Amino acid sequence: MITNRNIGSVLARIRRHNRRYAVPAVTLVARNHHSPYHILITTLISLRTKDEVTSKAAERLFKAAPTPREILRLPERRIAQLIYPAGFYRTKAKTIRDVTKTIIDKYGGVVPDDIEELTTMKGVGRKTANLVVTLGYNKLGICVDTHVHRISNRFGYVKTRTPDQTEQALRRKLPKRYWIEYNDLLVTFGQNHCVPVSPRCSTCPVRKECPRVGVTTSR
Repeated sequence: MITNRNIGSVLARIRRHNRRYAVPAVTLVARNHHSPYHILITTLISLRTKDEVTSKAAERLFKAAPTPREILRLPERRIAQLIYPAGFYRTKAKTIRDVTKTIIDKYGGVVPDDIEELTTMKGVGRKTANLVVTLGYNKLGICVDTHVHRISNRFGYVKTRTPDQTEQALRRKLPKRYWIEYNDLLVTFGQNHCVPVSPRCSTCPVRKECPRVGVTTSR
């Protein structure tokens, strides 16, 4: 069972294991740009989109228009062309333009560093807001996507039904020193090893501790 007694050791082994895998797209943008705005827009592009598509789409968009004001000058149709073939690229183009306009009009071009404030913008959910706060401002937050939700429950570390419930459970339980990196570690691990169906349990670095909650078949 994975508890607060061994969570540090578990995450350390996952951290070492993840070195063989590519860095998630949003994390890569954070390292290269160090801009909360770029992180926000990349995260919006990444929803229901593979990392390799997200990285190239974000690169094209920021090359054409690197600042909020330059992006706002682009027609919605042009933004859609630049981020294609990201999933729901037309809807995302509208969201990107709307969010950018809000940031300029309401916040003077500066992305808010508060989760609750960020989620007042249409199209920005808690996952996106937490990523902006943690990666963009290095402030405490716990970003929970499907991988974090699944693996946290598979570990038996939490027992929740939705990502929002998982976030709140982790905020109560997970030691704060692990909050910022928790998403990055479990997303990379979940994309490559602890996958949704038939995870690679036989070569898992934490197989001795993991109770494999909900796992019916594995490799």
